[in-house]
Amino acid sequence: MSLNARAKTVIAIAALVVVILTYFSCSQETQNKAGRSVQNWTGVDGVLEVYAGDKLVKRFLKIDKLSTAAATSKDVERSYRYGYGYLDANLNFRVDPDEKKVYFEISDFTNYIFYENPNITDQ
Repeated sequence: MSLNARAKTVIAIAALVVVILTYFSCSQETQNKAGRSVQNWTGVDGVLEVYAGDKLVKRFLKIDKLSTAAATSKDVERSYRYGYGYLDANLNFRVDPDEKKVYFEISDFTNYIFYENPNITDQ
């Protein structure tokens, strides 16, 4: 290994160590935000299903994240989540041409399941 190649390797390792140490010195919330930004950057194909009892009543597809609303006057969270996704109006698990991307909110008291789409190749 030449001296120039060795120097580049040492610099790359040092940079990696600095990034790792910086990450672990951050607060838990900062680490969570960093994790979400990486997750959003890589693309998440989330599915949100809303239930009335045991009956599926709404489904949203291709959601990149669910966010928790923050209060404007206090440092507390509100009791709902929100996001953007395609309303699967006919519940066929596909985004049809007439189904549009919509904004939605769901209460903490809503029966829902949020998961990554296992059928990514089908859409």
